[in-house]
Amino acid sequence: MSTERTGGYGHQPLIRRGSSRGFHGLLLVLLLSFEPLSAQWISDPALDAKILQGIEFIYSIEFDKADREFADVVSSQPDHPAGYFFQAMTQWWRILSDFEDESQDERFVSMLANVEEVCERRLGKNKNDVAALFFKGGAIGFRGRLRVNRGKWLAAANDGVSALSAIRKANELEPKNSDILLGMGIYNYYAEMVPDQYPILKPVMLFLPGGDKKKGLEQLERAAQEARYAKTEAMYFLLQTYFSYEKNYTKSLELASRLRSRYPENSIFHRMYGRCFVSLGNWNEVQRVFGEVEERFRTGQPGYNTHDGREAHYYLGRYHFISGNLDEALQHFFRCDELSRRTDKDGASGFMAMTNLTIGMIYDLQGRRSSAQAQYQKVLLMKEYNRTHSDARRFIKTPYKR
Repeated sequence: MSTERTGGYGHQPLIRRGSSRGFHGLLLVLLLSFEPLSAQWISDPALDAKILQGIEFIYSIEFDKADREFADVVSSQPDHPAGYFFQAMTQWWRILSDFEDESQDERFVSMLANVEEVCERRLGKNKNDVAALFFKGGAIGFRGRLRVNRGKWLAAANDGVSALSAIRKANELEPKNSDILLGMGIYNYYAEMVPDQYPILKPVMLFLPGGDKKKGLEQLERAAQEARYAKTEAMYFLLQTYFSYEKNYTKSLELASRLRSRYPENSIFHRMYGRCFVSLGNWNEVQRVFGEVEERFRTGQPGYNTHDGREAHYYLGRYHFISGNLDEALQHFFRCDELSRRTDKDGASGFMAMTNLTIGMIYDLQGRRSSAQAQYQKVLLMKEYNRTHSDARRFIKTPYKR
């Protein structure tokens, strides 16, 4: 399941909410997931190094290599939840790489259940086992994150409540742990933001502690600077938060640039980098960045799939449309429409609706009035995004002009 939003013709990105590939509309349970670890929990330096290396492999989209690193950790310490948790995180990023493919969900949920089971055994022996509390909260939080992205709201909200209990207790036991700050910062920010953005969760929030957006941002910033294991995840959450909710596109670009530089093979970070330029109106950079994305998709580079190609062609089409290169714009929009028809399983996406509307606008500029009107009629048969229906009706009556 995915939805999209539009924010104007070419000045705000069309982001698939629910796919973390674009940040998804973040709800409470989305935010209770983190990558917690404290150095003393893995006392063996060699295993500690394997975890760090495995995390790097995850963000570099080298999943098989990450699997091998974490398998070694599990083999060496089968009673510790760390190895199992990061194996599940590798699976999570596999899902993110093609979020519309739900065939991998069941395995991910099973892996999270295994993490929770290992944690419960440890907590049965010591209720203050911080590692067990952290990984239990993380596992439940990620399960909720998947559920909310799949539209299972009530189950996701219940996961959020359960995860918070473990996270808060762990924070009480180790309040100075910088990795812990990721989970607490996420909660503090979104506990204040969520009730306004997502009224459906207001009843759940009544039973949870209040949030503090300013404090949450400060905690996330500190985690992004100081955390040993959760640094990249903290940066990613900050990027999504500044981009989607704070609307601070300069700060978003700074974070996206850092992630893009460190993980140049990560298509999610690549596209987020391009979206920042869209929001800032820097269309020369939009053309450059999404040109890179399109080339990687076209040449079959691992990690770049149909969704990446569709988004690249859409923004390349917008670039040429704004620049007045109408024939080139049409070619990109035709390709975007073709790719959308492969991916839009639940009806036309925002990309398809906006693409077909803009094709009609180009036809009007080219004097092809009957073709333009046919395009606008097609748009009216699609789900409305932003003002696509009202604009289509307006342009049916009066041809679009610059």
